Formats: sequence, structure tokens, C-alpha cells
Amino acid sequence: MTRAIDDSKLQQLGRAVIDTEAKAVADLAPRIDAGFVRACHHMLACTGRIVVTGMGKSGHVGAKIAATLASTGTPAFFVHPGEASHGDLGMITPKDVVLALSNSGETEELLTILPIIKRLGIALVALTGNARSRLAKAADVHLDVSVEKEACPLGLAPTSSTTATLAMGDALAIALLEARGFTAEDFALSHPAGSLGRRLLLRIEDIMHTGESTPRVQEEASLRDALLEMTRKGLGMTTVVDARNKVVGVFTDGDLRRLLDHGEVSIGNMKVAQVMSRGCTTVRADLLAAEALRIMDERRINALPVVDAEGTLCGAINMHDLLRAGVV
Repeated sequence: MTRAIDDSKLQQLGRAVIDTEAKAVADLAPRIDAGFVRACHHMLACTGRIVVTGMGKSGHVGAKIAATLASTGTPAFFVHPGEASHGDLGMITPKDVVLALSNSGETEELLTILPIIKRLGIALVALTGNARSRLAKAADVHLDVSVEKEACPLGLAPTSSTTATLAMGDALAIALLEARGFTAEDFALSHPAGSLGRRLLLRIEDIMHTGESTPRVQEEASLRDALLEMTRKGLGMTTVVDARNKVVGVFTDGDLRRLLDHGEVSIGNMKVAQVMSRGCTTVRADLLAAEALRIMDERRINALPVVDAEGTLCGAINMHDLLRAGVV
């Protein structure tokens, strides 16, 4: 049965949880000490994988820590300690380092696999809330993630303790990231489907229009032919090339609007070379797509011819291509 509770009380409870968990995290700062440094050195020296393990809520936090480590340059994976006793211990090798999570430090499933870890000579880093626990005492390095109290008013649901453990895991991951010289480009390589990955990995050649889909007319072409080419290719512009397929200019829908606004000439009698924009901005195919976006924004244009080192036309790209690719 749901208790009657007013809105202000709900807000008060929510803020109390945030305050309690914030304090639990803040209390960790003095514990980033020599033990933390030793844990980092064990993990940096690891030639295998960081094997993260934990039961229950600690297991959920452990899976997240393993994912964070793996995505920031420290190969890692999560092993369920219950499954480890039934065959998954074979996933752990002498080259690995084990990162074990348990608030009590007395989780039976973890204690069961300790002898095997010790027999393999694997470095064990433990994150517990009890420095006197069996897990803490067995560890090569113990990191104290104890909390003054859980945010749960009953003092039962893991709340502050899981938040503190997660924060300590993040501290390890980021310290290792910096120590390894891990860069944004490295991050993008493990996140190719994410927006950062697309911005840092996708190149113009991956999304540009090529061949027959590239709008182009010869410089002696009529303006009418240029307009037809723009309509057929749908990029809002056409390139203008010479007999060697070198880009000599572009004609865009913006140029057309300006021409119509002036109303000074008869379009039917004009050559595209008379009204095209000479000295137009071009890009190379191996340039990052994000750089093409920057150029378009900076110069307030919506499309770019793509050329090779000799200025020969090899494709075209517009803002819609960047939008479809998720670069914008």
C-alpha cells in the first residue's frame, strides 16, 4: 500500500540522497594515496586483461567499471564470481590482474575463488568497505570505499556504497588513461559508432559523391545547362571544370538567387563562366568530415568540391551528407 506523501517531502528525500552520496564520494579523496598508486602500477604492468568481479549490486558496478576501463585504453572484462566457480575461471590467466568488489569483503563467491587467484600468482586489487575483511587482507592492494551511511533510509539498499565504489573505479580508469597517454583519437577507435567516433574517424572520402553523382559542367557550358545539372544532382551547386577536369569555379543556388535579385541579364543567353564563383573553396578527400563541417560553417557555404593534390575534381560533399553521417 502506497503511503500518502506530499510533493515537498519527495523533494526533500531526493535531495537527502544526493547530499549523502555526494559526501560519500567526497570522503574518498583522502584515500587516493600510496595504495591507489600501487593499484595503478599493478594495472599498468598488466600484460593481459583487468578482470573485474563482484556479486549483486557490486557486480553491476563492476561491469560498468570494466566497460569504462576497456573504453579508455585498459583492456578489461567482467567475470561473475558465481560462474567463475563453474568454469569461467578458465577466462583468467596468469597475465591478468583481478579487481574484486565487495562492500562487506566477505562475499562467499569471491572468497571461494581466492585460492585459485593466489595459485596463479595474479595480482589482486580489492575495493571493499571493510579493511579487516578476508578479501581486503588477501589483496595485494586494498582500496577503502567504505561509507558513513547508505542513502537508503533503512540503511539496507546499496546506494552510497555502490556510488563510492563506482567513483573509485572511475578514478582508477582515468588515472590509467592519463598514464597511458590515451587520446581522443584512441577513444574514437573504440567508439566508431558514437558521435565522437564519427567526428574523429570519418573522412570526406567515406561520404562524398563521386563519379556520375558529382555535379559538373564545362566552363563553356550555358547557365541553363548548369541549372539542369544542379537539379539532377541535388547538391545545391555544380562545379565548373576545364578540359583537364580541374575545378575553375562553382555555381550555387545562392549565386542563382543573387543573379535573379539583380535582374540585370537574361539567363537564357548566359554562360556559366560569366557568373560562377572563381577561386572557390575546395577540400581533399582524406580530410576529416568534421573539418569539412568547420569550413562550411566558417565560410557560410553548404557544399564543397573535393579535389586531389593537382586540383582535379574527384567528388563533392554538402551539409546534408554530413547530417546523414551524424557528423553534425
